[in-house]
Amino acid sequence: MTPISRRTLVLGGLAAAGATALPARSSIISATAATPYPFQLGIASGEPDASSVVLWTRLAPSPLNADGQGGMANANVAVDWQVSTSESFSTLVASGTVTATYGAAHSVHVVPAGLNPDSDYFYRFRAQGHVSPVGRTRTAPAAGTNGRDLTMAFTSCAHYEEGYYTAYRRMAEDNPGLILFLGDYIYEYPGTAGRTRLHLGGTEITTLADYRRRYAQYKSDPDLQAAHAVAPWIVVPDDHEVENNHAGNIRADSTPSLTAAQWTARRSAAYKAYYENMPLRPAQASNGASIPLYRRLQWGKLATFHMLDTRQYRNDQACGDGWKVCSDADLATRSLPGNAQETWLLNGLAQKAATWDIIGQQVFFARRFNASGASMDSWDGYRASRARIQQGWVSRGVRNPVVLTGDVHRAWGNNLMADYNNANSAVIGSELVTSSATSGGDGDAATAIPDVGTNPWLKFYSNRRGYIRTTLSPTQLRADFRTVAKVSEHDGAVGTAKSFVIEEGRPGLQAV
Repeated sequence: MTPISRRTLVLGGLAAAGATALPARSSIISATAATPYPFQLGIASGEPDASSVVLWTRLAPSPLNADGQGGMANANVAVDWQVSTSESFSTLVASGTVTATYGAAHSVHVVPAGLNPDSDYFYRFRAQGHVSPVGRTRTAPAAGTNGRDLTMAFTSCAHYEEGYYTAYRRMAEDNPGLILFLGDYIYEYPGTAGRTRLHLGGTEITTLADYRRRYAQYKSDPDLQAAHAVAPWIVVPDDHEVENNHAGNIRADSTPSLTAAQWTARRSAAYKAYYENMPLRPAQASNGASIPLYRRLQWGKLATFHMLDTRQYRNDQACGDGWKVCSDADLATRSLPGNAQETWLLNGLAQKAATWDIIGQQVFFARRFNASGASMDSWDGYRASRARIQQGWVSRGVRNPVVLTGDVHRAWGNNLMADYNNANSAVIGSELVTSSATSGGDGDAATAIPDVGTNPWLKFYSNRRGYIRTTLSPTQLRADFRTVAKVSEHDGAVGTAKSFVIEEGRPGLQAV
């Protein structure tokens, strides 16, 4: 992929005008000074397949307005879009006009079709006389082909108040071909004085206006915008996009106090705002208090991405949640993804459509016990469900299952075992757990694996914030654990704390 330039990220709207190019932003601003710039939230792309990709933007000249409408009037707005193979937009391969509506917070989700497989493209928008930044995106390889080796980065848990988004900036500078985000893109909490940054609003968010403004505050960050501009994203939410540790329709606590109808309205607002602010296909639009988000994306024959939703369909956490010893966690009737999604996942794994079966999901997958027991919010709280999935991929002959995980604010590298009660059991898969982008604050330099004596399959630990960069080829998956020393200070350096490879046909992490 062509290395990204600062011009692409920061000055995209100033791209040279070609025969069919949009006018330069500077001249437009001069001509339409009365109309404020509407692309304050940047641009994004996502959900790539071999012939199309989603292009996203949301018009918001005043993103932080309390009504959540970003300063837009109650009127529809025509938005022009263009796709080109060159950053100068000298030749267009697709273009059109889409309507941004007030009811959708003036967000747009464009899906240009007919693109070439395994190809890089540039895109931009125009609305109200202004031109957006330029984004770069990429399509997946054609069916039956590997395409180029894929550099992919993933992270999770980006609490705005707990740090600067240096991890997003460094991800962008790594020039990935794909970015995964595994949940907690926003946090629902009120502003808390004394932190690195401050949420707008003095109460926990519950309304559609609240959620829209919270997304706007996060998406106004230039480092986050840079990461969206560099590559297509595949996203899944976890709990904080709605409320901490909820299990489907069951709340974790009663704060703030809500009636059943108000809780349903809150979920509806949260999922509507999530769709409005993410580069998702129209098929993933919310429907009332639910949103259809578990899905499969094919990356030629190199990889299949099975993206799970481990929050909407789960049984309630066993024994009242928390860390504990709880026999109910073994009940066969309990499921983390829900029975329908379990079946869907195993059917997809049985297809063995690619070398790597990547399972992108939210909560810790490998067994992890300490003196208090295990986390009932993780797969340890749904042990029969985990066993069905693991045994399912073994019985189906899946060669290279790799679970990608967020949620816990620390980085871990784990082997997945056929039997966690037998230290000599076979390794049947691998798990890469990303640290958070910011949640948990700076952390520290600790790398000693907690409780490794009772969990010998845990092979790596870091309490720094950051992300994981992987490189997928037909013969191996390389994982680099990327960390930053502090998120309380802006623009720090990134380093690689540890690297592992997973060899094709040989599950488990091999230290580099």
